[in-house]
Amino acid sequence: MQNRGYLIIGGALVILGLSVLVSELTGFNLCAVWLPLLLIGIGLLILFRPRMARTGTEVTIQPLGDVKRKGQWIVADEEIWLFVGDLILDLTEAVLPLDEVTIRAYGFVSGIKLIVPEGVGVAVSSTAFLTTTRIFDHKRDTFLAPYTETTPEYETAAKKVRIEPLYFVTEVKVRHAPS
Repeated sequence: MQNRGYLIIGGALVILGLSVLVSELTGFNLCAVWLPLLLIGIGLLILFRPRMARTGTEVTIQPLGDVKRKGQWIVADEEIWLFVGDLILDLTEAVLPLDEVTIRAYGFVSGIKLIVPEGVGVAVSSTAFLTTTRIFDHKRDTFLAPYTETTPEYETAAKKVRIEPLYFVTEVKVRHAPS
């Protein structure tokens, strides 16, 4: 995930820089072209993304608002698309498989809150311009760099959750369920 993150951030910066340069040199407003193309691309992605996802991966698309999962629910590989909103996943009573589950979250600005029971390993691999993470008691901010961290018990845990946010700005909080 980390190499892909550098590629996405670097590519976005190159495209943005080239657009501004061409606009300044030619006097042609590329924003007048890029914005409609971006909106068309987002619309096509919303229409066709569920069909393009890997087999067994659930796709949830909610442009605005929050996605909350708590109580008894089955955790499985999933893609969650939020343009602006919070993702709250409470795994306290959830049914976790004896394997790694990957939850990918895509959007513009979001906060992700993950509540895990004892013994569940967590890995966070964030690609964002600005990422703020608090995994238990460890806080870290990253700017223009992908972020990857795992909990100490991740490698040996029978149940694992991998969170992969791809946002412009994101805050990820991971905490243990209250006893």
